[in-house]
Amino acid sequence: MIKMENLDTDIKKIINSAYPYIKDFNPAQKAVIESGYLENNSNYIISIPTASGKTILGVLPALKTILNGGKAVYAAPLLSIQNEKVKEFKAFEKHGINVGKHPSSADLSVMVFESFDALTRFSWNVLREVDTLIIDEFHMIGEYSRGPTLESAITRAKIINPNIRIIALSATLRNIEEIEGWLDGTCVEHDYRPVPLHKEVLDAEMFNTKNKNDVIVKIVEKAMKDNSQALAFVSTRRFTESLATYVAKKINKKINKEQRLKFKEVAEKLLDVPKKKGSLPTSTCLKLAEAAELGVVFHHAGLFNEQKEIIEDEFRNGNILMITATPSLMYGVNLPSKTVVIRDHTRWTSNGPQPIPVFDYEQMSGRAGRPQYDDVGYSYLIAKTMDEAQNLEEYYVEGEIEKTNSKLVDNKDAIYKQIIAQIASSLSKTLDDLVDFFGKTLYGYQMNNNPSMSTFAEYTIQYELENALEFLLQNEIIRATPEGLKTTDFGYLIAKSNYTVETAVKIKEYVSNINEINSEEFIYALSQTPDLPLIPFKGRKSKDPVKDKLSECGLFAMDIGISEATTVSLIEWIDEKSEYEIENKYNVYSASTRRSAYEASRLIKFAKEVSQISGDYSNLKEYDILSARLYYGIKQDLIPLVVGVKRLGRKRARNLVKIFGNDLSNVSENELQKIEGIGPKLAEKIRLFVKN
Repeated sequence: MIKMENLDTDIKKIINSAYPYIKDFNPAQKAVIESGYLENNSNYIISIPTASGKTILGVLPALKTILNGGKAVYAAPLLSIQNEKVKEFKAFEKHGINVGKHPSSADLSVMVFESFDALTRFSWNVLREVDTLIIDEFHMIGEYSRGPTLESAITRAKIINPNIRIIALSATLRNIEEIEGWLDGTCVEHDYRPVPLHKEVLDAEMFNTKNKNDVIVKIVEKAMKDNSQALAFVSTRRFTESLATYVAKKINKKINKEQRLKFKEVAEKLLDVPKKKGSLPTSTCLKLAEAAELGVVFHHAGLFNEQKEIIEDEFRNGNILMITATPSLMYGVNLPSKTVVIRDHTRWTSNGPQPIPVFDYEQMSGRAGRPQYDDVGYSYLIAKTMDEAQNLEEYYVEGEIEKTNSKLVDNKDAIYKQIIAQIASSLSKTLDDLVDFFGKTLYGYQMNNNPSMSTFAEYTIQYELENALEFLLQNEIIRATPEGLKTTDFGYLIAKSNYTVETAVKIKEYVSNINEINSEEFIYALSQTPDLPLIPFKGRKSKDPVKDKLSECGLFAMDIGISEATTVSLIEWIDEKSEYEIENKYNVYSASTRRSAYEASRLIKFAKEVSQISGDYSNLKEYDILSARLYYGIKQDLIPLVVGVKRLGRKRARNLVKIFGNDLSNVSENELQKIEGIGPKLAEKIRLFVKN
C-alpha cells in the first residue's frame, strides 16, 4: 500500500482501491508530491519522461479538489485517450465521485482539447465552477493542428475563471522557464523512468545486409527468445503493411504450435469485423489476417476501428508479437512494449522528405518498457550504413529536443477561429481587445519576451490580426457595428462548430450557387474541404476506374487524387456498395469509408444550417435525405425503414425490401425471421414500426 505519509487519508484510500498495483510512488512522483503541489494552489508544470506515471500526478490534485466540494477537468488531446481515461477513472465512482465527459454533469470530467475550448467560448457559468484543470500531453501545445486550440483555451479560461488552477502534465520540455512564465506556474522536472530505457542506433551493415527490414527481423527474433513484444514505427500506411508481411514470413518457422493457435484466433477476430458489417473481408483485411496468423500485425487509419481495438487489446494480452505502425500511434492509446523500433527517421511533407523532430523520436522511444512487466526497455533506430548511424546517434540519441513554440500564427485557420471565438463570446469587441487577448497567449508571451522581437511584438500581432480581420469581414463572418465587432449569423455558426473557416467558406460558396442538390457534385465539393476525412489510394495501381466513375456522374477532374478517390467511394457507399466492393473496384482503403461518410453526413447538416441562415429554404428536405443516405449508406427508398427500425442496418433492410417489397404490413414476424440476421426481437421491432 502507498506509504506517503503526507497524503490525505481519503485520497490514499481511493488511490489504493483504484490502483492496487501501485505499492509506493516512484522517485519522480515523490519529487513532485514533495514539492508541495498538493498543499498550495499555484499552477504547476510536471515535466517527467514518458511512462513515469504522470496520470496519477494529475489525479491527486483532482481528487483533492473534488473531496473539497469542487470540480476538476482532465483535458486530453485525442478521443482514444479520453475513452481510456474515462474507463480508468470510473473506479473512483465507488467512492461517490461522478466521472463523465462534461463538467455540467460530473465531478471529474475527461474532455478533449476541442471540447474544453468550446467550454471556454460558450459555457462560462460551467467553466467558473471548474476549480482544477489537468492537461495531459501538455507538450502538444507546440503542435501545429491542436496546439493553438489548447493555447487559446487556456488563455480564455484564465481570463474567465482567474481562480482556475492548472496542472500541466508533460514529457520533457526544453524552454521550461518560458512556459513557467506564461502559465505563471512552477515547474517540477525529474529524469527518473521506472523502466530504464536503452537507446541505440543499429545499421544494416553490422548485420551484413542492405535491407533495414532484415535488422528488424533479428530484433523480433531476439524478442521472441526473450518472450517479449516489439512495436515498429514506419512513415506510411503502405510501409506498415509491407514490413508486417515481410517479418511474418521470415519468422514463420520459429513459431511453435501453441503460438499458432493463439495467433489464428486473433486473425479470425480481425476477419470477423467486416463480416459483421455486411462486407466480405477486403484485401487489406486478408493481408492483416495473414500476417496476424504469424503473430505480426499492422496498425493504421485505413483499418476498421474495431480491428484497431482488437489489435490493441490482443497486444496488451500478449497475443501479438509485433505491431508495425505509423507515427500517430506514439500518441493515443497506451501501447507499451519492451522493444521499440524506429525504422524511418524521415517523413513525407509538402517540401519532400524531412527528418522527424528529436521530440518525436523521444516520444516513440518512450513507448519502450512497460512499467508493470519489464525491467528494461529497448529503443532501436535503424540506419543503412555505419556513417549514417553515427550521424543519427549525434542528432537523435545525443541531440537536444526542439523548443516548444506557439504555432498560433503559423496556422492561419487557428487565428481566424480564435478571432471569431473572441467576438462571438463578446470577450473582444475591438482590434485593441483582440491585440490584448493574443498578447496573453503563448504566442504573445514568446514574442514579448524575445529580445530580438519584443520591440515589434505588438505591431506584429496587430498586423496579423488586421489581415485576418480583413478576410473575415470580406467573407461576411464578422461585421463592424457602432457597438464594436460582432459575428454575423454565419460567423456564429462557425464559432459553434469545430469546422475550419476554410470548410465553412467553401460550403457557403457552394450552397449559394446551387438551385437544386446534385448528390454526386455535393459530395465532390465536400471532399475538397479540410474537414472531411479522406479515403486514400492503397498503391500505384491505375486510377482510371475513379476517373471513369466521375465521368459517369458528370464530374470532370484534371488530376485524380485522394479527393477524387473519396468522392467515388462515398458515391458507391450511398449506392449500397460494401467496403469489399469499393476497395476492389478503386484500390482504396475502404475501411475508412464509414468514418468519412459519417463526417460527410454531418457536413451536409452544417450546409443545411448555412442555407437557412442565408434565407434559402428551398432544399431543406433534400439536405436531410442526402445526410441520411451518407450516414446509413443507403439509397433513398430505404430511409424510412432504416431510420425507423434501430439496428436493422442497410443489408437486412435491402433484403427485406427485395423479398417482401416496400409494403411490409401483411408480413408476419415468423416470415420476417426467415431473413438472415433477423431474430425475434428485431422482427418485433419491424412489426411495431410498420403498425405505426
